Amino acid sequence: MSKAVDIAQISAKGSLNLLLGLVFSNVISAVGTIIIAQLLGSDMYGLYTVALAAPNLIAIFRDWGMNSAMIRFTAQYRAENRKSEIRSVIISGLIFEIVVGTTLSLTSLFFSDFLAVGVFNRPAIAPLIKIASFSILGSGLISAATAAFVGTEKMKPNSFVIISQSIVKTLLMITLVFFGFGTSGAIIGSTSATIIGGLLGILFLWTIYKNLPKPYTLKLQVGAYIKEMLKFGGPLSLSIILFGFLNEFYNFLLPIFVANDTIVGSYGIARKFVILIGFFATPITTMLFPAFSKLDAQKDNKTLRDAYQFSIKYAALFVVPAATLVMSLSEPAVTTLFGNTYESAPLYLTLLAVHYLYVLFGDLSTNNLINSQGQTKFVLKLTLLTAAIGFPLGSMLISQFGVIGLIFISLIDGLPSVFISLYWIRNRYNLTVDWRSSARILFSSAITAIITYIIVAQIDFHSSIRLLLGVVVFFLILAPCMLLTRAITVPDINNLRNIASGLGALRSPILLILKTLEKLIKALKL
Repeated sequence: MSKAVDIAQISAKGSLNLLLGLVFSNVISAVGTIIIAQLLGSDMYGLYTVALAAPNLIAIFRDWGMNSAMIRFTAQYRAENRKSEIRSVIISGLIFEIVVGTTLSLTSLFFSDFLAVGVFNRPAIAPLIKIASFSILGSGLISAATAAFVGTEKMKPNSFVIISQSIVKTLLMITLVFFGFGTSGAIIGSTSATIIGGLLGILFLWTIYKNLPKPYTLKLQVGAYIKEMLKFGGPLSLSIILFGFLNEFYNFLLPIFVANDTIVGSYGIARKFVILIGFFATPITTMLFPAFSKLDAQKDNKTLRDAYQFSIKYAALFVVPAATLVMSLSEPAVTTLFGNTYESAPLYLTLLAVHYLYVLFGDLSTNNLINSQGQTKFVLKLTLLTAAIGFPLGSMLISQFGVIGLIFISLIDGLPSVFISLYWIRNRYNLTVDWRSSARILFSSAITAIITYIIVAQIDFHSSIRLLLGVVVFFLILAPCMLLTRAITVPDINNLRNIASGLGALRSPILLILKTLEKLIKALKL
């Protein structure tokens, strides 16, 4: 148990640094999105969303599992005291990303006219796709740097990069749109910021690289390491490509079957807003992979079991309340920030938030665990199952129901794979979800959200006041519900106290909250 807590401490520290980076970068991006959405209007913002769809679809073929391999081998070699090999891992991944990213950027540039006219039936977006094509290479550089940061568990440089990218993106987009460049200005600003972020990431990556032990041989064995990393990442790359292609396929179909750009714009706003929940989910998912990669399922089974259950329960304690909070306050939140123009966005936002409830089933943890043990072929099989369900059913639902059909298929296409993977890890590693804890967390969060929604619906004030009151009501109700249902217990508080001990400046307020919860438990005699 203590070893699992130690791993959780390191992961929590990395998650916190990444969380802070995500919060600041997304707040900056959100401000930019609000201003850009208001300056462009729903129709032109819809064109902005459509123009990015093609490069995003092509970018799916960039990774080939290389970033996951970089994280896994870097974390594994650090745990096995093979640090001299990490240089070869990092440089191999970076070279691969540069070559593939450049090739795909040129491919997107070459096919931009065909995509604009022949696929989207919007000739005006051809120049926009050309500009956005260069973001593929930029995002590849960012991904390579991020993989190295995660594998070495140095998340502060990563946070600096994403914050800097958001600042540059927001300033450039607002400036260019304000001075009359319209949708082109928004695309130029977004693409330029991605390239700048990539170059900044490489600069920070160099500071990590030069401090690593030099390899025993004078030559970096780039070819051999790329081969070994592709061997691990090959099945995973197909999974990433197929899964990413499936999601982009859904977004690709949307403007074809939904001619109303206002509706497309409302969906784009909802997707931007749901990132709020990702503030909590993304850092956890990111840090779990290197944490699990340090453990061998055969040698460290008990530690792995504890770490797996910790990851699900404590991730759910943060992610599920965040999701239900967004669901209960979607209408005043969207109205406060974007006005009444995007009238469909609250419904779309509520439905999109449902996916984050899957953390209760181990959705953030299970694939990370399987990949960390090198079982990437099994993950590929699960992805093939998801695709077999998603492509035909998605085409039918999106063509018939538009955005609602897209959201619905994104919620159900992966569920069979989730439950199959749970069955598989139970048989192979004797690991399982603490279903009782998951049920208690879901019940507490759902009750809190329902009560909050009912109260806010009765208040006839400005949307901003309703939003603020709703947040206060939600958290006032949540804590007692969590304690009364025993979703949080004294052992949980002790574990969280140990995990929080490495969180620096946030340690004191977190410990104060935990101490207050502990007193409430004793007062209620739970």
